[in-house]
Amino acid sequence: MPTNDGMLDEVYLDRLALRIHYELQRLGEELQLDRRVAALLAPWIARLQAAGRTPVRVVDVGCGLGHVIRAAAAHRHFPPGVELVGVDLNRALVNEARRLASVEQLDCNFIAGDAFAPGVAINDPSRTIVISTGLLHHLDLRELVELFSVQARLGVAGFAHWDIAPCVWSTVGAWVFHQARMREPVSRHDGVMSARRAHCAEALLAAAHAGAPEYAPSVIEGSRWHPRAIDVLRPITGWKT
Repeated sequence: MPTNDGMLDEVYLDRLALRIHYELQRLGEELQLDRRVAALLAPWIARLQAAGRTPVRVVDVGCGLGHVIRAAAAHRHFPPGVELVGVDLNRALVNEARRLASVEQLDCNFIAGDAFAPGVAINDPSRTIVISTGLLHHLDLRELVELFSVQARLGVAGFAHWDIAPCVWSTVGAWVFHQARMREPVSRHDGVMSARRAHCAEALLAAAHAGAPEYAPSVIEGSRWHPRAIDVLRPITGWKT
């Protein structure tokens, strides 16, 4: 049984996580992640629907407060017959995502747990597309391979994981943005560290080829010398061949 101090620590950490993720949501808004995710997935969804593999399910792994899923639902970026599901290990974040979706009257769902565990979020892999935003830089190379491998073992239709494109501009931009827009010390510190931890395209492709060779992965990357601000997050994608 946890002590009172332990319970207070847990409450504090939950509240801190909420404050940090509310600040992170600002980054998703600035980078127009919901629109960009929807634009990339549109032809995949059309392909699955044309093949009768419906309803298509989009599963956001490590969704946090579910900004991408909620914004996509609010703006109706996806056609009818698409289920939007966010999954996170942090129950406090999931509960807040559910509350926000309820207040906003959005047609999406949020689940606390391991997205890749049986019966949690991926019921029919053949009609499921897995996405994430800002997750990959938290993983080392071995964990990256395992992330792609578990998706391949399940047999999901495709995946698209957005993460930081490492370069001098992303590091400087992270410092400027987080100093200007963030108030939590953890957020300000972690923004720059995230840019420094980010994996290069070559490392991501190597991990994807090792873990999911049948998915023909690709990193969609802009110019490193004259990048657009929104391209600081770019996706590695894979479609099952």
